[in-house]
Amino acid sequence: MEFFSFFVNLNLNNKIKNAKNKYMKILKGGKVMKVNECMCNDVCCVKPEDNVENVAKVMCNNHIGCVPVCDSNNCICGILTDRDIILRAIACDKDVKSTKVSDIMSTNVCTCKQDEEVSNVETKMANNQIRRLPVCNEKNQVIGILNKCNLANHVNQKWKNVVSTTISNIFVCNGQTKNAV
Repeated sequence: MEFFSFFVNLNLNNKIKNAKNKYMKILKGGKVMKVNECMCNDVCCVKPEDNVENVAKVMCNNHIGCVPVCDSNNCICGILTDRDIILRAIACDKDVKSTKVSDIMSTNVCTCKQDEEVSNVETKMANNQIRRLPVCNEKNQVIGILNKCNLANHVNQKWKNVVSTTISNIFVCNGQTKNAV
């Protein structure tokens, strides 16, 4: 029974992926949407030597949940999220005034390029379970950031019915609607 279930799930995942790719092409009039069409260009970056308190204030003042950490050449060397601050600094009783960003940042940063296809980047985000992705140029310098909200906000309202129909079609099997749970 598990063997059959595996193929049903595999088939469903392929249907979802194909529908998403088809939708992205419809949205762009047959063209594939690129990251630079929906990324945020206004990015706040911090330095590894900045203290956690100041970075938390930057994040609060700019209403953002993460900041790329860049060296003096604006090349990405890490990323810091609000969750990192809570779990790696506050919960560990570290002094946020003296703790450096480099002490608590994530260094294995997943990035993308501005000319990548959005559908590929969405897959990368899903596979790595991340919601925010720094966009870097060929020199590994941060030029933007892409998050799930950017992707959702970019969807034009007139395509709402296309998405709804596509999702409905995904869960129809032999004329019967299947429970998606």
